[in-house]
Amino acid sequence: MEFLLQYVAVPMIKILVVFMTLSLVVAYLTFMERKIIAFMQVRLGPMRVGPYGLLQPIADGLKLMLKEDIVPAGADRLIFMMAPIITLIPAFIVFSVIPFGPPGSIAIPGLGYEVENPFYITDINIGVLFILSVSSIGILGVILGGWASNSKYPMLGALRSAAQMVSYEVALGFSIMGVLILAGTLSLVEIVEAQREGQFWYVFLQPVGFILFFICGVAETNRAPFDLPEAETELVAGFHTEYSGFRFSLFFLAEYASMIVIASMATTLFWGGWLRPFPSVEALAFLDFVPGVAWFSLKVGTFLYFYLWFRASWPRYRYDQLMSLGWRYLLPLAIANVIVTAILVLVVKG
Repeated sequence: MEFLLQYVAVPMIKILVVFMTLSLVVAYLTFMERKIIAFMQVRLGPMRVGPYGLLQPIADGLKLMLKEDIVPAGADRLIFMMAPIITLIPAFIVFSVIPFGPPGSIAIPGLGYEVENPFYITDINIGVLFILSVSSIGILGVILGGWASNSKYPMLGALRSAAQMVSYEVALGFSIMGVLILAGTLSLVEIVEAQREGQFWYVFLQPVGFILFFICGVAETNRAPFDLPEAETELVAGFHTEYSGFRFSLFFLAEYASMIVIASMATTLFWGGWLRPFPSVEALAFLDFVPGVAWFSLKVGTFLYFYLWFRASWPRYRYDQLMSLGWRYLLPLAIANVIVTAILVLVVKG
């Protein structure tokens, strides 16, 4: 019985809870985007479905599932249907190693059994590498979706998307190496614990790394001002031009899930994860009554708000500006940050 609980039932319950919660958050993130942008533009946004439009995401989901699913006559049917799934699945898989709260255990009343580490599914010693490698698979879905459509505009959008995402992935990888040097581990849980022991969030020790990470993360998720793959004014919606109905929605579910991944990674690597502000300051000890999950959610929500703010405020880059920014400025800065961090750590420890 204990074996089934520990290795089957509890992990499956954790996976189900994370999946259902993320699906709900992604659905209402689209609602919040429309509301926040409407507020910034002095509009009301969605108001018709439910009080203050709160049921709009449910109506949107039903509409997309009921719309006709069109497959172009000349498309590669199998790859065309699989591409959105290939993009979506990696965006959800990476949440298996993201810690939403501190390690510990919770007793189940009546069973005499304690659930170990209820706030994350698992912790592996290569968690950062796992997230970088799995999330990069999503690029394949974008490329295959554009190619399988057998249409010129989706193909151009897929090529631009692949070039953009690969380019910014390099700088994104270098931007977090300073954190890995300071923490001495690839485990996300141990990185947060290292920030607790060091009594500083790494954003104060790695401000350049954080700024580079967040800029590259926005570009990785194809969000404004880096939304070139979906540039409606230039490419008639880019790589997903030929998609409709439910398959069309899967691409956007993947995009919003990836936004949450980047926000969660920024929170974990640079902003102390589930730790309260200034964990070393005893005068703020009264904040310890707030659960770690609440601190984590608040930080992630703040980063997601910046995502939406950027879309409402900044114009889109030209493609040559986009590539120039990544290769000529962000990548050299990220490499320089790694070199300076390594030298400083060597000097301090030496």
